[in-house]
Amino acid sequence: MDFPNWHDRPNDSSEPVNKQNVLDGKNFLKLADHFITLANTKNKTIKATDIKYVMLYATARYTSHVGKNILKVEDQEKLIQHMGSQFIDMLRENFSDPNL
Repeated sequence: MDFPNWHDRPNDSSEPVNKQNVLDGKNFLKLADHFITLANTKNKTIKATDIKYVMLYATARYTSHVGKNILKVEDQEKLIQHMGSQFIDMLRENFSDPNL
């Protein structure tokens, strides 16, 4: 099974979110912002250095659920490697963002 790269998506779509084959870029960032807002809210009482690991754990847990129960991947290591490389790519993109 081949896995898509996180950035392989259209920038925008006229389709409603629940009808899109792949979430478009605009709604992808909007949804990510919801999680960032939650993290920022929690950061009022919990250190950011802890929140970053909580978010990573939640991502790992949810990705494992999707891999096992939705995609039904046979080669878990292939998905693990793919997601690791996607995370590295996302980190590099965000570190290079002058507005961050």
